[in-house]
Amino acid sequence: QDLFITGGAGGSCLHAWAIQELLESLRKAGRRLRREGEREGVQVCGLGVDASAFVRAACEPPARAIGRAGQVAAQPREGPVRAQEEGLAGVEGRDGLDYLCDDERSEGGRGGGGLVRGGVGDAANDVRYGVEEGEEEELVLTALKAGFRGVDTACQPKHYFEPGTGAALARAIAEGVVKREDVFLQTKYTPIRGQDPKNVPYDASAPLDEQVRQSMATSLRNLQTDYVDSLVMHSPLPTHKETMVVWREFEKLQASGAARLLGISNQYDPAAFAALYNDATIKPSVLQNRFYADSGYDKELRAFCEEKGVRYQSFWTLTGNPEVLASDAVRGAAARVGKTPEQVFFAFCQSQGITPLSGTTSKVHMMQDLEAATIELTPEEIAAIKARLK
Repeated sequence: QDLFITGGAGGSCLHAWAIQELLESLRKAGRRLRREGEREGVQVCGLGVDASAFVRAACEPPARAIGRAGQVAAQPREGPVRAQEEGLAGVEGRDGLDYLCDDERSEGGRGGGGLVRGGVGDAANDVRYGVEEGEEEELVLTALKAGFRGVDTACQPKHYFEPGTGAALARAIAEGVVKREDVFLQTKYTPIRGQDPKNVPYDASAPLDEQVRQSMATSLRNLQTDYVDSLVMHSPLPTHKETMVVWREFEKLQASGAARLLGISNQYDPAAFAALYNDATIKPSVLQNRFYADSGYDKELRAFCEEKGVRYQSFWTLTGNPEVLASDAVRGAAARVGKTPEQVFFAFCQSQGITPLSGTTSKVHMMQDLEAATIELTPEEIAAIKARLK
């Protein structure tokens, strides 16, 4: 039977988050039922909750890094309620409901990783991909075979399963689908407040720099590699001083060759990001944030990124923007080019220097997301869509 959950628009942040937690539990239960059904030869259908249809929290819980709570949220391509297709992200994952249920990262529960098409260090604006708990290996492998050439994950067992991404990459290399140097591999150090206290991938009582070292060692082991192309701080620490302690250890890892690029996620304060940039010896190369109206679409931050050459990665790109996708500006452009509104919005984001995350579990949607890079919007169409981002 259908289950509908809603909360008053005036509810507290705690109330909204409680609803999100319940929805995440329902999603995980649905995934378990689907897997059990497959083992027994029974088809289980109709399982899925589009959290964005019910919850629009104005802020995130202090105990969890803002994430692909949808990098991993469902992409509303086939109706208001559909199976989650997002770590990054995406969910939280970056929270995926997501971050690979995340419309992305990766935007969903425990994401296996988000993917970006293109060679190592390039294709800054290409689309990324993400997967759900229990499906990481097969979905990441499918995405690599479809043409994605980037993986975004995190050392955060609460929402990501790094070993699944590592196994998929190893299989893709063994089968000749890719070479390691063809894949842009990105993972994250998640501060303790974003971890499950019962399953922390490092010594929670250790100093911050040691936590980072242990987290990185775990990631390299999980991903079956001796380096990552990008290491991202999953969220800022409570103070700038603590953030810089972590960043200094990031810089040491970069110098050792364990990480090639460094970045940060869930940083929505332009002044705080500028402080990190100015105080860093090795400057951040990546900023990965939720892309939606409540943050003002990070206009000031994106301008700073463009000025400094920082890659802006977006999650919740589709899930967080149902009104934009339904707008005349997007639908009119989609009709002209013969593509879906989702493809047009991805193409628009890429035209703005944004790398959008994608976490669909559909191979058809994977191919559509990759095709977004080939869509040429007119200056008038770009201006009309940009006017919707208020």
